[in-house]
Amino acid sequence: MSTQPDPTFAHRSVMRDEIVAVFEPVPAGTVIDATLGAGGHTEALLASRPDLKVIGIDRDEQAIAAASARLAPFGDRFAVSHRRFDDINGAMADHGVELLSGALFDLGVSSPQLDHADRGFSYRDDGPVDMRMDQSNPWSAADVVNGYDEDRLADVIHRFGDERFARRIARAIVAARPIETTTQLAEVVVAAIPAPARRTGGHPAKRTFQAIRIEVNAELEVLPQALDTAIEHLVPGGRVAVLSYHSGEDRIVKERFSSACDTCECPPELPCVCGAVQTVRVVRKVPKRPSAVEVESNRRAASARLRVVERIEQDR
Repeated sequence: MSTQPDPTFAHRSVMRDEIVAVFEPVPAGTVIDATLGAGGHTEALLASRPDLKVIGIDRDEQAIAAASARLAPFGDRFAVSHRRFDDINGAMADHGVELLSGALFDLGVSSPQLDHADRGFSYRDDGPVDMRMDQSNPWSAADVVNGYDEDRLADVIHRFGDERFARRIARAIVAARPIETTTQLAEVVVAAIPAPARRTGGHPAKRTFQAIRIEVNAELEVLPQALDTAIEHLVPGGRVAVLSYHSGEDRIVKERFSSACDTCECPPELPCVCGAVQTVRVVRKVPKRPSAVEVESNRRAASARLRVVERIEQDR
């Protein structure tokens, strides 16, 4: 695959101003942008904080090429690592970094991935059943759609898509095999959903496509370890910020942040004797949502939730 910059790989970064505000008080140092994409968040951070460097991680080579071109004016303040976002240790080792001032995760799929039909993410435009964020990975959506049995497929669609008609959809997909294009897949999904349900909640195939994409890219499988690693490497005052877009992602983020805030293993009805020390605090108990103005101009921001934790100084 070519790694030349793609001028069409443009992306409107969700809650860009809010992300800048989150990292405004962190100490000088290095921030990991674990989901680099087209580099919009990183560009904003580097412009707002001359004392920060950013290591961008992405497994999409097209994204890396576009972001590298966009961020070239920042020189050695920006570095990139072609990795999955749970391999933060590898990215830090690549660039000789031991501690982090922050880490950012903007989860889900980027606009360019959706808008390029040949990537296979879109249920509106015709393309191959692909959905790979890392196109060097041999495993694609076609393997899920045409290979999983009905039970396994229904489980994926239900767990990762919160789709109440998962069983009906899985049965219809199995009956329609082989499915070779995204429009064919979308038509099968739409036909499997009862007519009254098709008229509410956006495109009827949205949840199924989301679920298959998450399965193909193991997005939720690797998220807990990625968050734990980022928190582990924070300096005091450093922050981890996560933008999630559906309930499955947000549940994991909330659980890992809560676990990091409460490390005591003693029975809750007894005084703590295990010596556990809290290492992070939740910056905002209720996740922040995008403004109405942003949602009006960028509908893909509508479901975003921003959660943040901050490393706290340990008592000596």
